[in-house]
Amino acid sequence: MDHSGHGMTMDLPPFTLGRALQFSSDPFFLVGCLLALGLYGWAMVRLRRRGDSWPVGRAISFLIGVLTVALVMCTKLNDYGMVMFSVHMVQHMVISMLSPILLLLGAPITLALRALPVAGQGRKGPRELLLMLLHSRYMKVVTHPAFTIPLFIASLYALYFTPLFDFLMGSTPGHIAMMVHFLAVGLVFFWPIMGVDPGPHRPGYVMRMLELFAGMPFHAFFGIALMMATQPMVGTYMNPPASLGLDALADQEAAGGIAWAFSEIPSVVVLVALLFQWRKSEEREARRKDRAADRDGDKELEAYNAYLASLHARGQ
Repeated sequence: MDHSGHGMTMDLPPFTLGRALQFSSDPFFLVGCLLALGLYGWAMVRLRRRGDSWPVGRAISFLIGVLTVALVMCTKLNDYGMVMFSVHMVQHMVISMLSPILLLLGAPITLALRALPVAGQGRKGPRELLLMLLHSRYMKVVTHPAFTIPLFIASLYALYFTPLFDFLMGSTPGHIAMMVHFLAVGLVFFWPIMGVDPGPHRPGYVMRMLELFAGMPFHAFFGIALMMATQPMVGTYMNPPASLGLDALADQEAAGGIAWAFSEIPSVVVLVALLFQWRKSEEREARRKDRAADRDGDKELEAYNAYLASLHARGQ
């Protein structure tokens, strides 16, 4: 029996982790993951051939980020996610809140800008087009917290608590579009906060922390709402296949618990990354001041000492 026009069998055996992790390719995401890894690897090779280096940590982060997308979209987790709300919520949380963080820590835009050749005078190649996009008004809008935070919240409430979710789950293109949307929302939300790549909106570190904590509580509230509901709230998962031996309301409670618990994980990861970036920034600023002091004979310190001496003289 087909489910929602996807051509997937509804008669899945009861869920186990072993069954869920079996390979079951979604062609769109499989090609996308292989293409992302291929382009990233090509850029690294290009840098190495001209004698430049690229941090291994960034490469590992990007690799793991792509693998997390493949994990939830190219295994039977994706099949079970079509008929089990709890499994779908794992997919959603990973692809919108874990994968984007890992991908952003891989700094793919910075790598592309370093690897792509500079076009000749008066010409616009891929590198110049990418720079134009980064500095465009469009990017300033979509990376501003006035846009990213409401979008992050609406991706939960406006999707699951309206008929839109059931509509998208009714076709393969709709399901793919929804998952791509989750990934894109995660990228634009976390990029201004902790992304390594240059971006049009880059506030101070305190403001970044405030942006992070402005969005996270809504995930917890969403999870609690699902856990406290007395009846199934999403039509797609109201009648799970008999072969799963699953109660729809219990599955929804599990989905809510996953959404509630998972909201803490990216908060901790991003906070650690932010604190690390903040420390590195302070170290770079200290080194810059040291170099400036070496060049000008520490004139800034001398001027400050003269100012203190003048205050002391006035007080006597």
